[in-house]
Amino acid sequence: MSSPNPSPAPAPADWRESNRANWNERVPLHTAGDFYDLDGFRSGKDPLRPFELAEVGDVTGRSLLHLQCHIGTDTLSWARHGAARVVGLDFSEPAVAVARDLAADLGLGPERAEFVASDVYDAASALPDSSYDIVYTGTGALCWLPDIRRWAETAAGLVAPGGFLYLAEFHPLTDVLDDETGSRIVRDYFDREPQVYDLPGTYAADSTATVHNRTVEWTHPLGEVVSALAAAGLRIEFLHEHDVSVFRRFEAFEQRDGYFRLPADRPRIPLMYSLRAAKV
Repeated sequence: MSSPNPSPAPAPADWRESNRANWNERVPLHTAGDFYDLDGFRSGKDPLRPFELAEVGDVTGRSLLHLQCHIGTDTLSWARHGAARVVGLDFSEPAVAVARDLAADLGLGPERAEFVASDVYDAASALPDSSYDIVYTGTGALCWLPDIRRWAETAAGLVAPGGFLYLAEFHPLTDVLDDETGSRIVRDYFDREPQVYDLPGTYAADSTATVHNRTVEWTHPLGEVVSALAAAGLRIEFLHEHDVSVFRRFEAFEQRDGYFRLPADRPRIPLMYSLRAAKV
C-alpha cells in the first residue's frame, strides 16, 4: 500500500514486529484524523463501498469474520447492515482497543461484536468460534503477508460449510507502475522478494512525523491469490476487476464519484479486484 519506490532486500527477521510497531503508531493518527472520520462513523457514515455491499449481498442473520480489521470500522458496518455477529481480528492491540471502544459507542455488546488481537496466521487458535458464514478481508491487507498459501489455508479453514470468503484488494498491477503517472512499468510484477520501506507518516496523515517507519511488504500476483484459495478447497464464484481505487495510489489520479480514477482521457487499467470463494 506504500507508494515510493522500495528497495528489494531479504526480509529482516523482525519483519512482523517492525510492521506491528508501525501500525501501532498509526492508530492514534487514524483515530484523530479525517480519513477514518470516527465522529462521522459514530453518526452513521458507512465506510463500505457500494460494490462490496452488492457483491457480498445480504448479511442479515449471518456471522462474519473480518481478518486484519484495523480499528474495526468496516467490521462494525457489517453489523449495522444486519450481520447477527461480527468478529474482527488484528495484530495491533491498540487498534483492537479502539475497535472495542467503537463497538461500545454503538451499543454493540460482545455477543454482537467482538475483537481479538492476534496474528492472522494464528487466527484459528485465537478466535472464539471455529467457523463463520462469511470471512471478509478488506483493502490493503495481503501486502503485509509473506505466505499467501498459508493465509488462504487459514482463511478457508474458518469458512463454515455453505459460507464464503470475500476479498476486496488493490490490484497487484498497480504495484509495478510508476508512482507519478501510473503509466510506466518500473518494477517486476512477478518479484516475490520482500520490499523494505522506510517512510514517515501514514496514508491517512502523510505529513505527520512518525518514529516507527520501517515496514516490510510483499506483492502477490493475482494468479497466486486465486490459486491459493482454490488449493485451500474453496470454489471461486467470481473475480471482478475494477477501474477505480479507494486510495490515491498515483499522483495522476483524479477523484470522481467517491473514487480515485485515472484521468478520463487515459486508457483504463484494473486498480482493484474483488472475489468471492465458497465452501461447498
